Amino acid sequence: MRHPLAVTMATAFLPHLILSRLLQGPHSWRWGRWEEKRSLVDEVCSIPPPPAPPWVHHPRGAGSIHPQAHTGLQYCVQYDQGDREQFSQWKAARAGEWSLGPGVEQQRPSPGPSVPSLACLPSARMATITCTRFTEEYQLFEELGKGAFSVVRRCVKVLAGQEYAAKIINTKKLSARDHQKLEREARICRLLKHPNIVRLHDSISEEGHHYLIFDLVTGGELFEDIVAREYYSEADASHCIQQILEAVLHCHQMGVVHRDLKPENLLLASKLKGAAVKLADFGLAIEVEGEQQAWFGFAGTPGYLSPEVLRKDPYGKPVDLWACGVILYILLVGYPPFWDEDQHRLYQQIKAGAYDFPSPEWDTVTPEAKDLINKMLTINPSKRITAAEALKHPWISHRSTVASCMHRQETVDCLKKFNARRKLKGAILTTMLATRNFSGGKSGGNKKSDGVKESSESTNTTIEDEDTKVRKQEIIKVTEQLIEAISNGDFESYTKMCDPGMTAFEPEALGNLVEGLDFHRFYFENLWSRNSKPVHTTILNPHIHLMGDESACIAYIRITQYLDAGGIPRTAQSEETRVWHRRDGKWQIVHFHRSGAPSVLPH
Repeated sequence: MRHPLAVTMATAFLPHLILSRLLQGPHSWRWGRWEEKRSLVDEVCSIPPPPAPPWVHHPRGAGSIHPQAHTGLQYCVQYDQGDREQFSQWKAARAGEWSLGPGVEQQRPSPGPSVPSLACLPSARMATITCTRFTEEYQLFEELGKGAFSVVRRCVKVLAGQEYAAKIINTKKLSARDHQKLEREARICRLLKHPNIVRLHDSISEEGHHYLIFDLVTGGELFEDIVAREYYSEADASHCIQQILEAVLHCHQMGVVHRDLKPENLLLASKLKGAAVKLADFGLAIEVEGEQQAWFGFAGTPGYLSPEVLRKDPYGKPVDLWACGVILYILLVGYPPFWDEDQHRLYQQIKAGAYDFPSPEWDTVTPEAKDLINKMLTINPSKRITAAEALKHPWISHRSTVASCMHRQETVDCLKKFNARRKLKGAILTTMLATRNFSGGKSGGNKKSDGVKESSESTNTTIEDEDTKVRKQEIIKVTEQLIEAISNGDFESYTKMCDPGMTAFEPEALGNLVEGLDFHRFYFENLWSRNSKPVHTTILNPHIHLMGDESACIAYIRITQYLDAGGIPRTAQSEETRVWHRRDGKWQIVHFHRSGAPSVLPH
């Protein structure tokens, strides 16, 4: 017999609008056998509800749908960008509630955590959604780590008795941009499921706080474990970097670039011998399409930044392999390939690829290990080895016969000093942050993804100055380039910087909204063909409003100096606003507004 839910989907409980949203194309689901939204909906609809309990009043009579079954389809609608495993768990729980066998007495349901509120579901606007699901389902224990606006604590999921690590973010202190980063981190972590990556199991918003529920990893940092070992060899380093590369390969296959690979983010699953290496902290990670190279902003940790990032060139997955090369170098000798107390000189070293293999510590390292480092620390990202290629390198794939098994005591000793230096700088930074936050003062540092403001002076401190000053300067620069193309009458360059469907309000259009570039072409082809006299343009008082990672608005006064037909110097002033949008790493104008009297000058 056909389930009542299927009958009522397009009627009172689920209007046609919701059904259309569930079945609309061309978007497909990528969840195993749930290849399309229709099959997902059909599966939910196949869960039979029990007879209505006597305390549930159905004003529509015997044919009415079970209230929680209706909730099920609401769940599908709201969760269409969600996590397959969480949906499976939810569906299994609902099946248990709805499919009671014969002879089972129905009890009045208790208000426990088994039926999550729809307000708890992750969504594109999770920063604004609140609920009490974390409080109901999890119990918090000791603190594991702390930042300025976040704390990591051990927690237990009460019903399952399973331990996790909860990253608790104080959302009251986050800016709109920090909320976007938090959403990005959760979205990326939900994509990644690999034994060498710390896994995100849940993401929950409650009033004033957001909870990210991760694997509980108890082995500490990889580098700290190495110095505590009685025996450490080149072969051990090979095994470590193999696990790191496996994690990086999975990220890249899922279209994710980590951007912040460093020792602090390499953890061990447990304290047992041979515990798996786990890659953590995806706060700076980004999503890319295939082998896309674009400018995603200046982000990472100074000693591990790649040359292309320092040059502010387009970049992509190869930046992670450069960082792997730095990590491998440290794993073999206990100190980094690039080092200077002065950050400017450090960056010059990196951009030049100025490293070597000095004696005597490198004399005992096999040529194959040095070869892999050279392939990872290749300045040209297009020629740099990939994660998949690195895993096939003989030093990794034939470890037992290629990598040396000699104990490297000097490496362990150097690594102890390296770790101590990292921890000291981290402790100083934490003290500075605590003092500034307590006093209410402002930090001049850069924001990390969870809202922590950090100095960029330390070589083990994550920086991200993509926002504020650097990004605003980028918008001013592209605006100046656009106006230069206008002043030179270069329509070809102008069109490359404008979206083909650009809209504009300007005096020459007599109050009409102009769409496309034909209106502008007229001025380039006619005015500039008759006027070769010099034009000088100045931008005054630019104000930039950043709207997420890919959009920005700039408003300014434009002063244009030119010679009229009689050779007399003239000056024109206009107030202009331009809306920029970045596609594939390239900024383009999507809307333009100019105020003032009609002008004979191009736009």
